[in-house]
Amino acid sequence: MNGFRKALFAIIVAIAFPLTQAGAATSTFDGAWNVRIASSSEACGNGATVAIGINNGQIASSSAAVTASGRVADAGSINVTLSTGIKRAVGFGRLSGTSGSGTWRGAMCTGTWTAERM
Repeated sequence: MNGFRKALFAIIVAIAFPLTQAGAATSTFDGAWNVRIASSSEACGNGATVAIGINNGQIASSSAAVTASGRVADAGSINVTLSTGIKRAVGFGRLSGTSGSGTWRGAMCTGTWTAERM
């Protein structure tokens, strides 16, 4: 269950990142981000941190254990999906400058996330 929680948090982190147009050459939010994930339930764990990258507005994970997908909109709105094996979490929120925050949800857990540009 501990591995599931970490993976779920990693997924949430990726979810926390924005949507952007596919043809965009660069995005204001491109670069490396550190995402801290918190759960509203002790059973789901708390305090995981995940590194993700944003390139041309598209989100990817920096870990081979977690797959991240999603986009960051020009205005900073976020829609991300994180997965590991058959487990999956979805996150929503907003990035602004060098930080961001939002919420995430998985099959059995929910919580919040915060992000900082590295």
